[in-house]
Amino acid sequence: MATRDTGPDAAGDAGARRVMIRVDGAGMIYQADSGPVEALRDITLEIFEGEFVALVGPSGCGKSTLMRAIAGLRPVTSGSIVVDGSRVEKPVPKVGMVFQAALLLKWRSVLDNVLLPVELSDQNPSQFRDRAIELLQLVGLGDFVHKRPAELSGGMQQRASLCRALIMDPPILLMDEPFGALDAMTRDEMNIELLRIWGESSTTSRQRKTIVFVTHSIPEAAFLADRVVVMSARPGRVASIRTVPIARPRVAETRADPELGRLSFEIYSELAGTAAKRDARAGPQW
Repeated sequence: MATRDTGPDAAGDAGARRVMIRVDGAGMIYQADSGPVEALRDITLEIFEGEFVALVGPSGCGKSTLMRAIAGLRPVTSGSIVVDGSRVEKPVPKVGMVFQAALLLKWRSVLDNVLLPVELSDQNPSQFRDRAIELLQLVGLGDFVHKRPAELSGGMQQRASLCRALIMDPPILLMDEPFGALDAMTRDEMNIELLRIWGESSTTSRQRKTIVFVTHSIPEAAFLADRVVVMSARPGRVASIRTVPIARPRVAETRADPELGRLSFEIYSELAGTAAKRDARAGPQW
């Protein structure tokens, strides 16, 4: 299988690519019952338009915290975050978010759940109805638009959640462990589905979406992303950034690519080494 750098404009000059998300020296300290907690320290990162970037790291390293800071849901206490040219100081309207739980309202139909962001933005849902149905058809839910969430499987609910995040056509999609609660086979299917939708977004809107994807699964990160950002244990810092040298489009058979296995092992070894050093500094736990 061919391998190469597969960023959003791998054939072009990286300097000419537009930065969609810029994190510059960002840190975050919050107050817990036990005292101040430093969640993030000196995070510096650039994510380009149309790029798919995955965040991996040990539990509690601040992956989800960083994502929420990018969305403007949690303010950084030092440094800055700029999204599409504007400094983040409040919730960013240009992002769609997908969480581990689908969070569909059980009393609303699938279609009405997808249209919820439109209602919350004080726009007319009827103007977005055709787009909502088109999105549901795109993810294979065209026959379920009037069903309630309880009538859908976990994977189908996550598909509906993804449609809800895309309904306002945001240029940025932030995904926090979106498939973590699914069984292995459904998770693999959703990975393929996400890549298909992401690829098709460049034909159904002006530009392919910029995606930031949090996961605990190193193979999932390597399979999906253009680059994988490896974060250290708390306080979360960028330990390394690795380009995935696998050609697109990626399909189920891509998982057998030796380069993918090699990259996954390197990231795993890096995280395991970091954990060993941390445990050594902590001393015996007895």
